[in-house]
Amino acid sequence: MRAVTRAGIAWTVWLGLWAFGWGAAGPPADPRTPADWFEQGRETARQAAARAAVKRPARSVILFVGDGMGLTTVAAARILEGQRAGGLGEEHLLSFERLPFTALAKTYAIDAQVSDSAATMTAMVTGVKTPNGVLSMSPAGRPLTTLLEIFEKEGRSTGVVTTARLTHATPAACYAHAAERDAESDAELPDEAHGSASADIARQLVEWGSRAGDGLEVAMGGGRGNFLPAESADPESGSPGRRRDGRDLTREWASRSRAAYVWNAAELDGLDLSKTDRLLGLFEPSHMSYETRRASDRGGEPSLARMTERALDILKRNPRGYFLMVEGGRIDHAHHDGNAFRALDETIALAAAVEAARRRVPEDETLLVVTADHGHVLTFSGYSARGNPILGLAGSPGDPREALDGRPYTTLGYANGPGASKGERPDLAATDTAARDYLQGAAVPLESETHSGEDVPVYAGGPGAALFHGVIEQNVIFHLILEAAGLKAQPPER
Repeated sequence: MRAVTRAGIAWTVWLGLWAFGWGAAGPPADPRTPADWFEQGRETARQAAARAAVKRPARSVILFVGDGMGLTTVAAARILEGQRAGGLGEEHLLSFERLPFTALAKTYAIDAQVSDSAATMTAMVTGVKTPNGVLSMSPAGRPLTTLLEIFEKEGRSTGVVTTARLTHATPAACYAHAAERDAESDAELPDEAHGSASADIARQLVEWGSRAGDGLEVAMGGGRGNFLPAESADPESGSPGRRRDGRDLTREWASRSRAAYVWNAAELDGLDLSKTDRLLGLFEPSHMSYETRRASDRGGEPSLARMTERALDILKRNPRGYFLMVEGGRIDHAHHDGNAFRALDETIALAAAVEAARRRVPEDETLLVVTADHGHVLTFSGYSARGNPILGLAGSPGDPREALDGRPYTTLGYANGPGASKGERPDLAATDTAARDYLQGAAVPLESETHSGEDVPVYAGGPGAALFHGVIEQNVIFHLILEAAGLKAQPPER
């Protein structure tokens, strides 16, 4: 399978460079194995527990991930939400910024200073750092046990909610094991893998396999096309499914006892929860709509907050507890497009989902963790006056600052991306830079803006939240969650 080959090559090359040295080309590579990463992370969690003992383990855990939500994104979204509420903005706090404990997480992968979502989410749910592109699998090609598998083994329920495709890297790392993040359906598998035991990511979600427990109780997001056969038509768009094996995975899910499949907001709202213990919701053929476009969606999509509420309605019935991952997946996509408006708006939508969860769960039993997988190269500059529109021109209303070319510039910009000017910069004096489709200027022209290597924030509240403090490796989040929940995990094979 192409996936395992990629992981094996990455690990072999990495260890080879370390063994022989880079000479004048650069420093040696990191020699740590998955077991090393696991043990170091577990030791960090033990030390944190010694300083802040967990008096009562968390029965349930909700991990919120703002995909691409770096510190600059949080600061700008905070101001935008505050200004929308009629304030100056800077004094405002997003809902998750009110959680009492914070930390910073280092996001690099074992092969890159700047990571992708596969490696970063794998670190958070397995306790091990891996190369970019790999989902919950060791570089040697062995599956790494995830938080959700551990919770399932303990008889607790599990769920995944996202505004991206359910098979996209961040949600997929929670339940799938693949050395190639792009294997979202069997259409992305190499020909030699068809008919073999190699399972694409969508199949892994539905089948779960021989792993502990009985699989996800709740899975909601986009990505219908990866679950439907090519012979079928999408109920909303009419486009064909992507599957080449002829299987309709939505029907297979719904065929189980007390299981339901929904594809629009009306069906989700009308669901009879007294007859539903297992829910699959797929609300778009690919990624779900941005929050700004949701009301005009033909099929009708639920918000991230609404999906979170419905997920909790099912998961919280388990007296032993649950683990739920909620991703604001389209923060990342807006940044890649160089569009700050939507990136900030999606961050505000994630904050609304956090607030919706806090209203529905007992604070003394539920650990809430809010973080990001990585950041983006959004910049925030210009010496603007207090209360200056965060999506506006730098300076103050009616008196924008000018650059050396005599033209104003926006408070928010990007270090690279599609908003870079070809030739001289445009005169923004008469441009609505707060428009939802406006692309902020960028220094380096790229087709797609890139991730950043900055540390990302971690916010925590509830039982065990005091464990989250200081500057930590991203894989330590896994170990702190286990410590807070009173659970144990075995290290991966050496």
